[in-house]
Amino acid sequence: MTRIPENDRNIMEKAIYLPMVLIILNRDISVVNESSFKLKKPYLELIEATMKEIQRELAEVKKYMNAHKLKVIETKRDDAFTMFLFLYKGYEEQHNYFNPRIRNKVQELMEYYFVKRHQSRIEVKLQQ
Repeated sequence: MTRIPENDRNIMEKAIYLPMVLIILNRDISVVNESSFKLKKPYLELIEATMKEIQRELAEVKKYMNAHKLKVIETKRDDAFTMFLFLYKGYEEQHNYFNPRIRNKVQELMEYYFVKRHQSRIEVKLQQ
């Protein structure tokens, strides 16, 4: 049973996932630069704009975590699981994450930042 409220736990999980998304996008920039695309610029601009948005959100997460005395530390990793220590206002909790779950969540976040974030903006404009 966790003592961490769901909202704070979600923010702490973002502190895990968002840096992973940035690592993948950095690799993707290298792949695009080394690729044989005729027009690389649109792809690079999309990735870079997405990275800026994620970096902005990650800064907000870090600010919130500092203000509320929250911390996440990776303690152990193997082929199947990654363990994190969540420090929450003086309490310590171990959280074990199945690596495929982490990969799926990172993929879900990438889909959100590339597609769904823009779709929701378009839908709001259409409703106005």
